[in-house]
Amino acid sequence: MNHLLEANRISKQFGNFQALSDVSIQVPKHSIFGLLGPNGAGKTTLIRIINQITMPDKGEVVLDGEPLKPHHVQHIGYLPEERGLYKSMKVGEQALYLAQLKGLSYSEAKKRLNYWFEKLEIGHWWNKKIEELSKGMAQKIQFVVTVLHQPKLLIFDEPFSGFDPINANLIKDEILKLRDEGATVIFSTHRMESVEELCDHIALIHQSKKILDGKLIDIKKAHKTNTFEVGLSIENKSELKQLISERYHVSTADFKSLEDDLKLNIKLEPEHNSQQLLAFLSSKAHVNHYKELIPNANDIFIQTIKNNGL
Repeated sequence: MNHLLEANRISKQFGNFQALSDVSIQVPKHSIFGLLGPNGAGKTTLIRIINQITMPDKGEVVLDGEPLKPHHVQHIGYLPEERGLYKSMKVGEQALYLAQLKGLSYSEAKKRLNYWFEKLEIGHWWNKKIEELSKGMAQKIQFVVTVLHQPKLLIFDEPFSGFDPINANLIKDEILKLRDEGATVIFSTHRMESVEELCDHIALIHQSKKILDGKLIDIKKAHKTNTFEVGLSIENKSELKQLISERYHVSTADFKSLEDDLKLNIKLEPEHNSQQLLAFLSSKAHVNHYKELIPNANDIFIQTIKNNGL
């Protein structure tokens, strides 16, 4: 079994609103799977179905080869976008209570909490009330509670909300370690730079339907345009641009440079290759900048949504 979680042809309607329409995803074991989409696309509904907070009208969820059942809650850790800590309870008391709800004994919960509180340098928060903490501080507590019972599947919905860059990087590194130690992660976010840094696979949901999925690297390759961004140092820029235009499709590029370069985007036809282009440019000018323009997750997200009629 190569997939920890499979959602097969999931549909869900609330009154006249279709939240999900025949959506299927397969989440490989020991991967970070990005669940993406605009606001209202259906991501949160799918996450709530996986967590058995609501049930699908049609379809089935399978966890580690078994149809999803209530006892599987012990194998899932869920960090929702809307946090759910009790503001008037003390941090340590609440963390122990929530850990025991996930099946840990008091002594085991205390042992694991001590480990995480020391690791994240938050031990002095133990007797503080949640209402005394900043949003970022409370977020750290919620993260610890989510991962404490060492579930097979972790679901993070906007996990970096409320964090400054230092703590966001800290939590990002911990998510990567959890994956490397055997956890499988579903990661939902609007921060496309986080998708680039973390995700192995993605699925894009738009207007209740899945419109794109697969390995992120394969999706990026499929969206390549065979275009290269170049910066060339030469006195007669217009003459060189004309010469290059006779061989290739050329447009003006816009990137920051320390040199007074001729900046171009050059699109290659299938019969051309990048080595030939570089050799040609090097014979005509000093090449200060040469980079293939590979679409990032944000570019793919926006273009795919536009192509599907946002």
